[in-house]
Amino acid sequence: MNLLKIEEVARRTGLTKRTIRYYEEIGLIAAPERTQGNIRLYTEEDVERIQSILLIKEVLGFSLQELQQYLSYQELLDQQKLEYRSLEDREERKHKLNEILAVIRKEQAMIEAKLARMEQFRRELNGYETRVLNGLKQLEE
Repeated sequence: MNLLKIEEVARRTGLTKRTIRYYEEIGLIAAPERTQGNIRLYTEEDVERIQSILLIKEVLGFSLQELQQYLSYQELLDQQKLEYRSLEDREERKHKLNEILAVIRKEQAMIEAKLARMEQFRRELNGYETRVLNGLKQLEE
């Protein structure tokens, strides 16, 4: 297994070493293995997790707190999918699917709330643009 020092992880993810340590501190990433000299050693999976976090943060515009919540929902979904696969009883499977659906709806609500805030900003910008264009038009007359 190829283990990476924090410097390499920072280079590959574009984050600072401090940010990577902070992500570990707040639980966005798991504490990595350490050498006897207490040097952090990361796996490729750790790098992929960080890159996934960065993508979610960029695309969805989530704060770190929202990221923590979203990732906890993702972990819960993964756990529930495993539990579902192990069930044979029809009623238990149905109950588990309803639990999965509830988590999915919570994630959807988070995204919908973010989109609503983005839409509000977009409307405000459009309003500013209209006023500026009207001002330019008046000055040209």
